[in-house]
Amino acid sequence: MFTCCYDCIWCPEGEISNTTDSDICIPCPKMEWSNEERSQCIAKVEDFLSYTNVMSVFFSATTALFFLISLLILGVFIIHRETPIVRANNRSLSFLLLVSIKLSFLSVFLFLGRPVDITCMLRNITFGITFSIAVSSLLAKTIMVCVAFKATKPGSSWRKWVGVKLSNSVVLFCSSIQLIICMTWLAISPPFQELDLHTYPGTIIIQCNEGSAIGFYSVIGYMGLLAAVSFVLAFLARTLPDSFNEAKYITFSMLLFCSVWITMIPAYLSTKGKNTVCVEIFAILTSSAGLLFCIFLSKSYIILLRCEMNTKMYVDFDLDFADSPIFTWECFGDQT
Repeated sequence: MFTCCYDCIWCPEGEISNTTDSDICIPCPKMEWSNEERSQCIAKVEDFLSYTNVMSVFFSATTALFFLISLLILGVFIIHRETPIVRANNRSLSFLLLVSIKLSFLSVFLFLGRPVDITCMLRNITFGITFSIAVSSLLAKTIMVCVAFKATKPGSSWRKWVGVKLSNSVVLFCSSIQLIICMTWLAISPPFQELDLHTYPGTIIIQCNEGSAIGFYSVIGYMGLLAAVSFVLAFLARTLPDSFNEAKYITFSMLLFCSVWITMIPAYLSTKGKNTVCVEIFAILTSSAGLLFCIFLSKSYIILLRCEMNTKMYVDFDLDFADSPIFTWECFGDQT
């Protein structure tokens, strides 16, 4: 007489059995997962960057702080809009740059919370357009610096290009291309909400699918192209007289901007779920803060704490050809 013995074998993850001695396991529905005892199916855990998450709180606080700083700087520039340092660096472009930086900070809030189709569409479109306006403004500033110095030569044909029309045209043209890319992306294959059920067992990753990878990388690539052109022009113009010249600050800000977004791409591709969102938010905050502080920190310091340097006499004294009639505050496109 033989005695048969056997051991109970647990059902695999994602399957259950509620009958003793059963040799068949029942798979759970795709939106559910087995509990630890493999006796019943329970709802899968949803994973997204919720507002109550520690990282969300940190990003929200940081974004609010940077937004208030940019708002304060904009207020300082508006109050002191008639002073030499504001007018010399094209105040209309400075105001536009500050507004675009503020909007880029606010775009961070589109990345927080449960993703839905509308926020997925607005996320990358919003920061892509706002950053394009910001970088286009810096490109226009750099071009105006170069044109202004060329226009100082007697009989120069560059004099006709001095004015607000050129800077406005540069910003409008460069920003319009990004807008066309974004609209084409939305029309052909817009981003949408996606449920990832397979990456992590027992977890539903709620994320945004770009819809078209070509559209996403076209937006990022065009931003990079604008930043690269701005960096090259600013680098070439960095040796012009310091009193009027923002080129050194623009060079450093574009170098920081490009570094952030170049390193963001591999980090973006190697992460999933809310970690991917954190990478995007970090890139937006870092590059926006870099533009804000590199371009406006030194000017704000002079306006608020070194008032004696914010005079036309001080600036003219530092120029080798300050008596040139073309070298007025208006030669930088601010003829109001």
